[in-house]
Amino acid sequence: MARYAIGDVQGCRAELEQLLRSIEFKADRDELWFAGDIVNRGPDSLGALQLVQALDANAIVVLGNHDLHVLAVALGPKRGLKRGDTLLGLLEDPECNKLLEWLLHRPLAHWDAARNDLLIHAGLVPEWSADLTATLAREVHAAMLRDPARFFQHMYGNEPDRWRATLHGDDRNRLVVNVLTRLRVCTANGTVDLQFKGAPTEAPDNYLPWFEHPQRASATARVIFGHWSTLGLLRRPRLLALDTGCVWGGALTAVDLDDPERPPIQVPCAGYQNPH
Repeated sequence: MARYAIGDVQGCRAELEQLLRSIEFKADRDELWFAGDIVNRGPDSLGALQLVQALDANAIVVLGNHDLHVLAVALGPKRGLKRGDTLLGLLEDPECNKLLEWLLHRPLAHWDAARNDLLIHAGLVPEWSADLTATLAREVHAAMLRDPARFFQHMYGNEPDRWRATLHGDDRNRLVVNVLTRLRVCTANGTVDLQFKGAPTEAPDNYLPWFEHPQRASATARVIFGHWSTLGLLRRPRLLALDTGCVWGGALTAVDLDDPERPPIQVPCAGYQNPH
């Protein structure tokens, strides 16, 4: 059995199919960990979601910001598509409701305590341990499932910008979603900057990549994430960044989680979007 972590697919079904061939994926032995953003910006969001959904128990998938966006468009009130979205084929397909129901039930984080692996889409604030992250992710996901329309109505916004255990209701849900699906940089006290999209060296004063804070409570776990294409592939003993910019003309990447000596496996991608 092999466990492969795979970066942001973003609607690039053809590249994902090629990657599965490259790793010689076998359904009777292998497990695939997807770091979110299965859909949007690439040419085939419908096909990508169909392919991942069909993997069934072989796939562990966490929600990314683009996955939440398509759910909000379909299930939330008055949320429209944005410039650059490539979701119409999915939203107009007869299978859409079934696929989005499946997507809605994917978690915001996956914590494998036995292996000490935490899978998320974007980032963590310094105060969150792996255990706390898993607890908060379950709490917020439960609120999403209880009333999706209301949840997505109140999900958007950049406030609050700092974690506090006393946060409650929509503010608490929004902050947790923003950290897990949008965060790249923050301060040592957990103040987040959700607008920054550049390379780590371009971060604003007093902000660091979320994983560089020395007192980070999650540092004892291996955190696996995507979301940050300008960071690219980053492989450390307890950190694995996987967004290698497939949709921007980079590559789609898989890493064997149980063999640190094995090189990453990558499939080059067409530039379906221009980052500028």
